[in-house]
Amino acid sequence: MKKFSGFIVKNNVLILIISLLLLIPAVIGYINTRINYDILVYLPDNIETIKGEKILTEDFGLGSYAFVMVDMKDTNKVLKLEDKIKKIDGVNKVFSIVDVIGTTVPIEMLPDEVLDKLYNDDTSIIMVTFDGSTSEDITINAVTKLREVVDDEANVGSMTSMIIDTKNLSDNEILIYVCISVLLCVIILLFATNSYVMPLFLLGNIGLAIIYNLGTNLFLGQISYITKAITAVLQLGVTTDFSIFLYHKYEHAKGKKKDNKEAMTLAIDETFKSVIGSSLTTFAGFLALCTMDLTLGTDIGIVMAKGVLFGLITVFTVFPALILTFDKFINKFEHKSIFPEFKGIQKFSIKHHKIIFILFLLLLIPAYIGYKNYDVYYKLDDSLPKDLPFAVANSRLSEKFNIISPEIVLLDKDLKSDDIEKMIDELKDVKGISSVLSPVTLMSATTRELLPDEVVNILENDKYQLMLVNSEYEIASDKLNEQLGTVDKIVKKYDKNAILAGEGALMKDLVSIADHDFKMVNYTSIIVIFIIMLIVLQSIGLPIILIAAIEFAIFLNMSIAYYTGVTLPFIASIVVGTIQLGATIDYAILMSTKYIELRQKKNNDKTKAMEKTLKLTVPSIITSALCFFSATIGVSLYTKIDMIGSITTLLARGSIISMLVVILILPTLLMIFDGFILKTTKLKKEAK
Repeated sequence: MKKFSGFIVKNNVLILIISLLLLIPAVIGYINTRINYDILVYLPDNIETIKGEKILTEDFGLGSYAFVMVDMKDTNKVLKLEDKIKKIDGVNKVFSIVDVIGTTVPIEMLPDEVLDKLYNDDTSIIMVTFDGSTSEDITINAVTKLREVVDDEANVGSMTSMIIDTKNLSDNEILIYVCISVLLCVIILLFATNSYVMPLFLLGNIGLAIIYNLGTNLFLGQISYITKAITAVLQLGVTTDFSIFLYHKYEHAKGKKKDNKEAMTLAIDETFKSVIGSSLTTFAGFLALCTMDLTLGTDIGIVMAKGVLFGLITVFTVFPALILTFDKFINKFEHKSIFPEFKGIQKFSIKHHKIIFILFLLLLIPAYIGYKNYDVYYKLDDSLPKDLPFAVANSRLSEKFNIISPEIVLLDKDLKSDDIEKMIDELKDVKGISSVLSPVTLMSATTRELLPDEVVNILENDKYQLMLVNSEYEIASDKLNEQLGTVDKIVKKYDKNAILAGEGALMKDLVSIADHDFKMVNYTSIIVIFIIMLIVLQSIGLPIILIAAIEFAIFLNMSIAYYTGVTLPFIASIVVGTIQLGATIDYAILMSTKYIELRQKKNNDKTKAMEKTLKLTVPSIITSALCFFSATIGVSLYTKIDMIGSITTLLARGSIISMLVVILILPTLLMIFDGFILKTTKLKKEAK
């Protein structure tokens, strides 16, 4: 490591030049990385509903569709609008009741349940299908153009409309809350450092790491909008303490070394030894998200793990080069340290450690109960404002035509009409189903030959025929999921190869996968971080104590949602615990390793060792936690997207809770289980 640090301090100007030049490909990569706004894309390819979506897309051109509400008083105007829609690139088929009326089929011959879904109070629906799937660029561009042609975004209902509104809202917000996060971090760093300009260099260094990270996402093909929204602020919060630690080591080393370069060499060596263990746990915590079946976890996990890696690289290369190059400028704006030592907290923690332990045991039970029982929602549009155009359109469709959860059943083309009619009768008896439409319903012997080919082709091809089932229950609700299970059993009784597709079916799979992912990610992160600490700390007892402390902090954090009646988006419930564990376990590692180090010295009983430990570590832990809090709370307070707001709220709150647990409860655990820890920890020979 000495050769490496020596190279850095000798070539500080060269390193700065290289780091600036690397910004060019990084920015190009960032600009060209595709952002995905559809979470359902991350469902596994091998589940039945995804297979059904592929068939709908490839065989029927129904992978994505939109409902357009139009005034039926002037049918010629409707036909002209249809013609305009057909000319949009990416549009596959356009169909409305006007297409039926325009043939020789009298409107009275259409079944009542068909009319109910297509016509109401002089308002009808134009159904538009697209060549691509819901979140493909060709479909997004087509729906954007469709909204312009219709001239009223709130009359176009579709999943793609939701994606477009999510994109617009997210893109408008991201720059603002990154700025808020940076501003709040600057304020904290002004207290934590002894120079007015040091926060600018510190954040500039982290800014480079963030841009490098975002730029290399190009090699992943695409990232989700959630990943894009939280990456910068999380990376800022998680890696800031690496830079602060190096700067403090450098300031301390300057008192030992006459030459600044020698001081920086020593600071790099000491910092590397100190942060490598804690950074590994953070890195592993993020990678644990890759075990999710919902590949959004892989998306977030890889990007954030890269973020930690780039943060470490820039801390040991770019940041030392910046400090050495601008050392005189930094010193010119020095100020007295204004960060308190928090002596009161330290004395309280030691003096009342037995009472704190009892409170810990008493709080553990309600914290765990709340952690296991908070409510979660899965309906994606619930995380967005209700006044967005897509939400208004969906509300109008629900009120006018009772279109709430339309599902599509893929049936064998050769399935007998008698069996289909029996199936329809059974489905209509299922509570909550408002209508069932199939080729048998729509195309009776008298109307089949009279309907346009494009209408017939929407409903059947040489392999499959489609059945449309509309439910009165909300998507992702327990009632709908139970109903879909019943529907699936009924259709498979008549056609064992039938596939239930549609948004409701996709969301049902999302619910079951998310439940599995929650358990998998939590167990994996705990096991991996335990193994890393086992190796780094060379102890069995310490990893158990440290994970217990942070897991308690996670229980407290998540249980607040239960006791305050807050319903969390499902993705927050999955990823927050793992991120909190990986990002804040280093607080506990910093304190415990210092305690063991001091405990091994002669004449240091556990009380004296803990007094010195708290004096040396509490200011650093509070600084780190406040930086994490500052980086996330701004997003939490500003964003209108609850999916992002909930994640950042939980992380901001979690950073403070973890900090309090580490400086109040962890000292208690270390002192009470002192004997167990020392017996299960590899001590230095002189200590033995």
